[in-house]
Amino acid sequence: MGEHPQTPGRDTVIPSPADPTTVDGTAAVTTADAAAVGPTATPASWETIPAGAADLRLVVSDMDGSLLTPSGEIPEGFWELMDRLRERGVAFVPASGRQLATLQATFGPDAATGREGVASYIAENGTLVVHEGEIVSTTVVAEATAEAVLALVRELTAGGAALGLVRCGIEGAFVESTDPAFLAEARKYYRNLTVVGDLADVEGPVLKLAVHDAVDAEATAPAFARFEETEQVVVSGQHWIDVMNQEVDKGQGVLALQEALGVTRAQTAVFGDYLNDTGLYAVADWSFAMANAHPGILALARYVAPSNAERGVVTVVEHLLGPAEH
Repeated sequence: MGEHPQTPGRDTVIPSPADPTTVDGTAAVTTADAAAVGPTATPASWETIPAGAADLRLVVSDMDGSLLTPSGEIPEGFWELMDRLRERGVAFVPASGRQLATLQATFGPDAATGREGVASYIAENGTLVVHEGEIVSTTVVAEATAEAVLALVRELTAGGAALGLVRCGIEGAFVESTDPAFLAEARKYYRNLTVVGDLADVEGPVLKLAVHDAVDAEATAPAFARFEETEQVVVSGQHWIDVMNQEVDKGQGVLALQEALGVTRAQTAVFGDYLNDTGLYAVADWSFAMANAHPGILALARYVAPSNAERGVVTVVEHLLGPAEH
């Protein structure tokens, strides 16, 4: 590992990034950009990178479909890898559409085992960024938008759609639907979840409006396109549509942490699998799409990592660090 950050064109041969011209290192890529690109580019295999080639200081990974196994578990070897990263002065940051409280429950310190927790989080798809217990940035949705989204969800539900709405705030999330299947799914991502009689009565800043579609989120998303004039509409999974501030995504969360930590994009690695991860690929030189990723994400990444079923994030980060020092 050299004294200076490893960058494309220096020392190590790195294939050119397969990204559209909109990726300039500062502006986030939109979901529409990624979807439009489609499977037109072929990123290189992670195995083409020499072991230990990256001067890493920041590793950012999406959760579902990326770091976590298909059953939603932390992969084998992750906590041992965390120890190595900590020894090397590398920060690991989970970046997720999940609530901060949910991420903290998964990655926080464990007194029983003496495990140290993660210091930084990118929660709610980038609308809430926290470092060492302090809020680095928050980005909210206009209350008028929250009211309009609620009205649309109610209208579509009355017409037979299987929808549920989560109003995501800084301190917790709120729902009005009492459907057991919806609540079970929502609680996977929102640990601090409150059922209320009427979402219109809930007050406080709105980080994100998460619409759950029990059938197919991509098929329902066009109904929410009317909000794209003022907000951002992102299909964040097979069953989820997120409505957020236009100026925020996970990539903006990474930028906030890079500034807070004094880390460059050449020292940053990112991992993702779905369209709500597109912003990550505009802010890191070491960008990886999981083998199981959406075609739009594969088109943006420089490299392909093994699938989440093959503990791909752990495998690649271990490789980037190089052989363990004894």
